[in-house]
Amino acid sequence: MPKFFKSIFGQVAIALLVGIALGVFLPTFATSLKPLGDAFIKLIKVLIAPIVFCVVVHGIAGAGSLKKVGRVGVKAVVYFEVVTTIALMLGIALAYLFEPGVGMNIDPKSLDPSSLKSYVDTAAQVKSSGTVDFLLRLIPTTFVGAFANGDVLQVLLISVTFGCALSLIGDAGKPVADLIERISHALFKMMYFIVRLAPLGVLGAVAFTVGKYGAGSLKQLGYLVVLFYATVTIFVVVILGGILRVAGFSIFKFIRYLKDELLIVLGTASSDSVLPQVMRKLEKMGIKDSTVGLVIPTGYSFNLDAFSIYLTLAAVFIAQATNTPLSLTNLLVILGVALITSKGAHGVPGSAIVILAATLTAIPDIPVLGLVLVLSVDWFMGIARALGNLIGNCVATVVVAAWEKDIDKVQARQVLDGKIAVDLDEHAEDLSALAPQHA
Repeated sequence: MPKFFKSIFGQVAIALLVGIALGVFLPTFATSLKPLGDAFIKLIKVLIAPIVFCVVVHGIAGAGSLKKVGRVGVKAVVYFEVVTTIALMLGIALAYLFEPGVGMNIDPKSLDPSSLKSYVDTAAQVKSSGTVDFLLRLIPTTFVGAFANGDVLQVLLISVTFGCALSLIGDAGKPVADLIERISHALFKMMYFIVRLAPLGVLGAVAFTVGKYGAGSLKQLGYLVVLFYATVTIFVVVILGGILRVAGFSIFKFIRYLKDELLIVLGTASSDSVLPQVMRKLEKMGIKDSTVGLVIPTGYSFNLDAFSIYLTLAAVFIAQATNTPLSLTNLLVILGVALITSKGAHGVPGSAIVILAATLTAIPDIPVLGLVLVLSVDWFMGIARALGNLIGNCVATVVVAAWEKDIDKVQARQVLDGKIAVDLDEHAEDLSALAPQHA
């Protein structure tokens, strides 16, 4: 039991319970704790861009062959598109099977549009920007600007080109690559300090949510929320579990291995809060850092599995709630538009509602004001989105690594079976170490 209280998992679990209790019994005080959650996520985001830069640059510079880097990138994109399409189709299928919005008989004219104005305006910009503008946004205004804005895709673009340049100039670039590796060690040491604050961040986020919306807030549109959680669970266990099994691993052991990070995401509803730790854990499984450095950051914008489920499930729900009939053509349009609008959604403020609004505008028959129906429970659905997205990207990294033979499967199985301990707490004195040297 003392070991449980000393672990991040145990401390975060306790923080969750305390946060719920404070929200129920001292709601006013609980809502005042919101800055704890906000501060924790901001601290994490400070390190995301430089860590992604260091990991990607060092991985590419040390990969030896730029052709290999290109192969990994192409395989990752192919995997992302196939799995994301499956997620979108699953959302539509279960929405029609269980009909969460049927019987609500909502008149769109009775909905209050004021709470949606900022989301709809941003959605219009997202939709009107088009593919060309989206690609142009990947290019930062300045080298430093990408880091200042915290845009992962822009940082990734700079990292890939810089890493390729170091690789091409050979021995002359080795001192720079070594320096970047040393900087990454220091950044991960900083990350260890910040992760120790996770219980406070989770406490603040959970206490605020329960205090503001009440314990009974989960009942509001409960059917939709429960269906969404069930759909994400089915996707993770059946779809991702099946894919991971083909690669030779168990989804349940994999989830257990990531339990600390998943619990932090559960409390903060943000997968950003664990990105660096997850990258390190995947490396410790025996996956090459070059593959981890390319797949995880790219997946954060292009492989949003649970987010994709949310888009199609919510779109059909709103149509059902407002008695809007959808033809097969409408469904295909929703599927196609969602496949495009979901890309890069990670960097859009209020991304879930914004991208959903942009998707709905492709079907004029569906009233965009129907977004009001899901706005009040979006935070709760956001927890499942963050968890599903994180698991999806971690599975993608393992699968691409297995596809490319960039993973030591013997070491990975020993890690997942608990035969090799890789708890970051146990390596606080040397977080820069890569996977244990055990075979």
